[in-house]
Amino acid sequence: MAWKQETSIALATVLSLLLVTFYQMIINMGFLDFSLVNSLSIIPKIANHPDQIHRFITSAWLHGSWLHILSNIVVIALAGVPLEQRMGKRRWILVYFIGLLGGNIAWVLTHPDSISPTLGASGAAFGILGAYMACWPNDRIEFPLLFFIRAWPVWGIVAFRLGIEVWNMYQIEAGQSVTNVAHMAHLGGFMLAWILARPIARGAPSELDDSSDISIAGSTASKAARDAATAKMGSLESDPWSEAGVGLKEEAARILKRLREEGDELETRRAWLEELAEQVICPVCDGEVHAVISGQNCTLKCAHSKNHINWP
Repeated sequence: MAWKQETSIALATVLSLLLVTFYQMIINMGFLDFSLVNSLSIIPKIANHPDQIHRFITSAWLHGSWLHILSNIVVIALAGVPLEQRMGKRRWILVYFIGLLGGNIAWVLTHPDSISPTLGASGAAFGILGAYMACWPNDRIEFPLLFFIRAWPVWGIVAFRLGIEVWNMYQIEAGQSVTNVAHMAHLGGFMLAWILARPIARGAPSELDDSSDISIAGSTASKAARDAATAKMGSLESDPWSEAGVGLKEEAARILKRLREEGDELETRRAWLEELAEQVICPVCDGEVHAVISGQNCTLKCAHSKNHINWP
C-alpha cells in the first residue's frame, strides 16, 4: 500500500513496528495464550536450524519495551526518511534488511550457545546509519543528540552513536558493566550496511558523495565542487505555480517568499525547498512533489512525471 501511494517506506516501517508492539502488549496482558518472543525472536543456539531461519527476520519486529522501540524508530524515521529520498525505496528496503540481518548474524556468531531470546530493530537502525555514513556522510539531518534536537552532520551522529557502543562493549569486556543490550548486533548491522551501501546506491536518485572532506563545519565538498554546484542553482524569479495560474496556500506562499529571500546559499535553498515540497502539489496533475537531491543541488519534481515539474 505504501509503495502504491508513494508513501515513505521508512515511515510505513515505523508504523508496522508500532503496530506489532501494540500486539505484543495485548498478548502480554494475558488475552492470548501465545508468546511472540518465544516463537519469533532470535535464539542463537537454535538459529541455524532450517525451521528457525524465519527468526532472523521476525525478531526485528519485536521489542522488549517502549523505550526500546522508541530508540529505534527515532533513527528509522529521522535518518531513514532522508536516506530513502536519497537512494529510493527499493534500495532503502535492501539496506534495511541488510542491517537487520547483519545485526542478527553478528550476534549469533559471537554468542552461539546463548539460549536467551534477542529481539529488536536495532541492527536495521544502525544499518541505516551505516549506509548513510558510507554514501552521504556530510548530509545534515534533524536528530536528537546530547538533549539537543538540531541539524547534525551524519558523520557526527555516527561518531557519537558508535562511540557509545564501543564504550559499552569495552565496559562489558572489562567486567565493569552487565547489560542485556546486544551491542554486537548494533555493530554488525552498521558494518554490513556500511560495506555494501555504496554499490547498492549506484544509480540512485542522488549522486554519491565522493568528497573526502569531512570538516567540523560540515562542509559538503571542496571549494571548487561547491562553486560548481552554486553555478547550477536555477533561477527563483518565476515558479511553476504562478506560470500555471495556480494559487498557493498561505503557508506555501510564505515558504516560497522566504526561499526567494534566502535561497542564495546551497544549504539554505535546500532547506526551504524541502519545506516547500511538503506544502505544495504538482500544478499539472495535483500529485505529490518531492525534493530531489543531486550532489549538492536540490530540485522539486513531480512524483508522477519529471516533465510536469523540475524546478528550479
